[in-house]
Order: sequence, then C-alpha cells, then structure tokens
Amino acid sequence: MSTKIFCDIADVNQIRKFSKKKIVKGFTTNPSLMRLAGAKDYQKYSKEILKVCKKPISFEVFGDDYNSMKSQALIINSWGKNVYVKIPVINSKGIFMGKIIKELNRKNIKLNITAVYNAHQTQKIIKCLNKKSKVIISIFAGRAADTGKDPIPEFKKSIKMSKGYKNIEILWASVREPYNYLQAKQLGCHIITVPPKIIEKIEKFGKSFSDLSIETVKGFLKDSKRSKFKI
Repeated sequence: MSTKIFCDIADVNQIRKFSKKKIVKGFTTNPSLMRLAGAKDYQKYSKEILKVCKKPISFEVFGDDYNSMKSQALIINSWGKNVYVKIPVINSKGIFMGKIIKELNRKNIKLNITAVYNAHQTQKIIKCLNKKSKVIISIFAGRAADTGKDPIPEFKKSIKMSKGYKNIEILWASVREPYNYLQAKQLGCHIITVPPKIIEKIEKFGKSFSDLSIETVKGFLKDSKRSKFKI
C-alpha cells in the first residue's frame, strides 16, 4: 500500500503551489496554521483556499463543546465535497468527543479526528464509527516523540484496529523530518501530512552518501569563503 502525502499548510499561495504537485494528494489545516497564514475571517479565508484547492482538505472546528462543534462542523461540511471536518478527540477539558463524532459520522460527513496520541484513543474513536462514512484518524507522532515517547507501537496497534474498516485511514501527523515518510510507509499508514519544506526534501530522495559528503563539504567551504575566515 502506498502512503499518500498531504501538505500541512493554510497559506493560500502555498496551497496553490503545492496543489499542482502530483506527489501531494491532499491538505490539512488547523486553527494555528490559519492564524499563521494571516486569516482574520475563518470562513472567508477557508473559501479562498477552496478556490485554489480541489484535492481533499481538512478544516478544523474550534468550538470546545458539543453544540458549538456541531454548529461549526455542519457549516464547514457545506463548503465543498472535498472538505473533511476536523474534530479533536477530546476538548480542552479532556472530555472525549465521542457523541459528536458518532453523530457526524452517521450523517455521512467526512471526518478527520485530530490530536490523537495513542491506540486507546483510536479504539474509542472506532467504536463510534460506521463502516461507510470516510474518517481519518490523525496520530501526532512528532509531538509524542518530542516528549520522549515512542509513537510507533501506537501506530501499529491503531493500524491493526482499523483493518476491518475500509473507510478509516490512519494519518501520521506532526512530521519532524523527511525520514518520517519512510517510517509511515513501512508501518502501512494510509496518509502522512507534511510541511512544504519537508515535501521538497522528500522530492529529492535518492542522493548517495558520497553526494551528501561532497555537498556538505562544499557548504562549509562556501561559508568559510563568504566570511573570509583566516587562521
């Protein structure tokens, strides 16, 4: 199985550029990326993105309870057929969002369940799902690894749990380096979401160690000349 690469970005110009790349199969956004992109009006900005993006794309709710999440989810879902509604696995108070996940899933709304860190959470999510409506489960590998925890066992268990559901895709989130793409492929992740700079590095895969040595030394030499270093 090939692992699809999604681009993790909310900047309209970057989305326009990366949507033209064959290697990019979709996009993911979140409120933090939207803020970074300079969005002032969430809905207006999202619709600007959708003018240039026809590939699958996730937009996240920012409500923190059932009612606000439901209201926002229904509006986001209405924006386009390529839209996935991103719902956090828990809210800021640590309450599992199973009720809203189950309800939206039953309405055949495409979902991206985000901020997932372990297989126990995956199991709870799957118990809320039918076997028809499309669902992405986003497991945050990089952020887990940043705290000294190994995310790989959680992926293995989560992927195994999802086997009986053709509508569920496991996504490797919070990428830290290009090699994560190879790890995700080896595990059998359906999707990996990657920042633009790392996608460009993945496109350059294949250099030999010899080429890398020469490239590295040339970089050091160039900088020493620029600085006019002398000993």
